[in-house]
Amino acid sequence: MYRFLLTPRWWGINVFVLLAIPFCVFMGSWQLSRFEGRVQDHRAATEQAASVRDEAASPLRGMLPVDKSTAGRRVTVGGRYGEQLLVPGRELDDRRGFYVLTLLRTDSGKALPVVRGWLPGTADAARAPAPPAGEVTVTGALQASETPGDNGVSAQGGLPAGQTAAISPASLVNLVPYRLYDAWVTLDKADAGMKAVPASAPSGTGLDLKAFQNLGYTGEWFVFAGFVVFMWFRLLRREVEFQRDAALGLLPEDPDRTPVPSG
Repeated sequence: MYRFLLTPRWWGINVFVLLAIPFCVFMGSWQLSRFEGRVQDHRAATEQAASVRDEAASPLRGMLPVDKSTAGRRVTVGGRYGEQLLVPGRELDDRRGFYVLTLLRTDSGKALPVVRGWLPGTADAARAPAPPAGEVTVTGALQASETPGDNGVSAQGGLPAGQTAAISPASLVNLVPYRLYDAWVTLDKADAGMKAVPASAPSGTGLDLKAFQNLGYTGEWFVFAGFVVFMWFRLLRREVEFQRDAALGLLPEDPDRTPVPSG
């Protein structure tokens, strides 16, 4: 009864099933490993953020470029404050406000964006405290340059003069007359009248939408594998029933068959 499995049609079906199931399992396992990797990165970033709060600050130069191992670490750097900008649309403690961003001109000839603090409400340069004059030494958490559209960073354009949507060299290059570090710092202690902005985890280390997309894709691939198995058994059952009916002469008449006239 199962000799039909040796026909070319069923050879094709069987080969497809034997290839499709391992492929679906492989893709599901790969997506699961990506989700587990993001979970591990999130755990490591959380542990690092907790451990660096009390660590001694390191010189900025030795912590660059910013990566997952250095993001959030405490650094110290000296220089003179220069241009000041506002970064609107930033939330802190479930309130909407803006960052006060001041460029610190260092001895290297480059400027480092420094978030000196956060203020609630609409961005207003008149409310932002002026930066300290003269030589200063700042200490804070090192952060990677932002990318508009990621981690809640606004991609809004056409902002008023003196404002930027993202803290990155690409966004600041036409706003300030300095060469820029590909990094920024948020102060441990905000300047007078402002709240300190806590360091954020590096991009790609949080349990964000992308992480749960990986988990969703994992389920989809395993469902596809189960569906292939289900359809194979369904086709097999139908073929067996067809063969049994054919052996008993119970096949239905073909409605498209045209009767042949007698005589």
